[in-house]
Amino acid sequence: MPFSPDHLAELNLLLQFPSTSTQEGIKVHAHTAAAETVAAAESLFAKGLISRNDGGYLTPMGCEAVELTQKLQSMLAGD
Repeated sequence: MPFSPDHLAELNLLLQFPSTSTQEGIKVHAHTAAAETVAAAESLFAKGLISRNDGGYLTPMGCEAVELTQKLQSMLAGD
């Protein structure tokens, strides 16, 4: 099953979170962010990966998701 555009938006948003600290988060501004980014944040929140529907902090499961997403990105990029 290929990644859907929604999944790709979620993966791209996960890559924007700092992976070195759980004390740093991001904010998705609904009035300036792309619609797919806003939807991705809401979806990640509903899945329990981030603490707020507009970004916030990574949950423990979100930290794991970021780690796996970074590994996949590195593998695909050939790094």
